[in-house]
Amino acid sequence: MGSVYPYETAAGKKLYRIVYRRPDNTQTQERGFARKRDAEIRLAEVEVSKAKGDYVNPADAQVTVAAIATPWLAGREHVMKASSYRSLSSAWQTHVAPKWGARRVGSVKYSEVETWVAELTRDRSATTVLRAYGLLAAVLDVAVKDKRISRNVARGVTLPRKVAKSKPYLTHRQVAALATASAHPTLVTFLAYTGLRWGEATALRVRHVDALRRRVSVEENAVMVGTVIHVGTPKTHETRSVPYPAFLAMSIAKLCAGKGRDDLLFGDGSLHMRLPNSRDGWFAAAVRRVLDDETRAAAEANARREDEPARMPRVTPHDLRHTAASLAISSGANVKAVQRMLGHASASMTLDTYADLFDDDLDGVATALDEARRSAGVAEMLPQTPATS
Repeated sequence: MGSVYPYETAAGKKLYRIVYRRPDNTQTQERGFARKRDAEIRLAEVEVSKAKGDYVNPADAQVTVAAIATPWLAGREHVMKASSYRSLSSAWQTHVAPKWGARRVGSVKYSEVETWVAELTRDRSATTVLRAYGLLAAVLDVAVKDKRISRNVARGVTLPRKVAKSKPYLTHRQVAALATASAHPTLVTFLAYTGLRWGEATALRVRHVDALRRRVSVEENAVMVGTVIHVGTPKTHETRSVPYPAFLAMSIAKLCAGKGRDDLLFGDGSLHMRLPNSRDGWFAAAVRRVLDDETRAAAEANARREDEPARMPRVTPHDLRHTAASLAISSGANVKAVQRMLGHASASMTLDTYADLFDDDLDGVATALDEARRSAGVAEMLPQTPATS
């Protein structure tokens, strides 16, 4: 057991210190307690933590957040996708390091983390805030496991919620119009009817195409990080087989013609196609051309006092993935089939992402139940009237 001793400072102020032995049997002390009661409480905490195996040496809590974060980040670089690691590293350099890098892990307070999150939320998106907070919390988790601090004070902070944005869905006609206006019509149509991510589609090689079954094997993913394209496994690290419609068979065959098995399907066969610039790239130009055509068609319809045709929403290459889900579901595909096509980790993820597309299924359930009951010959239940005396 430890002991409590009074002492006087150079200014003559009476304070208290505790003296105890660490788990390794070395002696240490903690000073500066204004009341004897405070010193006794701290000593009791130390003895309990030693008995439970949770003892934290106050000297170990002097290490800075940056000292723990630097090797932790270095370890993540080799186990994360290049694009994910870049986002994490950027969050550290931009938001976490300036605020917390020089702070001792033992000095971080819950209220400070809460205030920091609130300040970030005012100016940044929920995604940015959650990434920065998650990084700090993960580093403090390491400090807990290293027994530098007894608990992670960042856990339990109120966090902003991500607000789901409405997804743009194109019709078959709109996909056709966009492909026709595009410099790469087959790629646009392929994305809209298979749901592949841009990196998955542009990483396809001729050997990944099974023309007889009209399927492609998604085994690689080409993602541009900064100005460099990194080729790795698909997002879920799992390969999958995705079908493409018969009307695309001839166009896919033409892309394969004259290329070797290891050549890339889209583009010149040797260089991965880069994601077009969102402002002045070929895809954005195609969207503008379709919108301009629709504007003229709407003006003509208005002049003839006819109903204006539906306008195409502004879309990006990734939005064609949403269109593929929409077209598949509207054609009668079930959630499990859509999950496999899109490469989602689970059917529940597909339902969460595209819950709005399955709303009509609820009406279908009620209709099917009504028809089944009628087929079973169940008599209609008439309201009963109370018997009269």
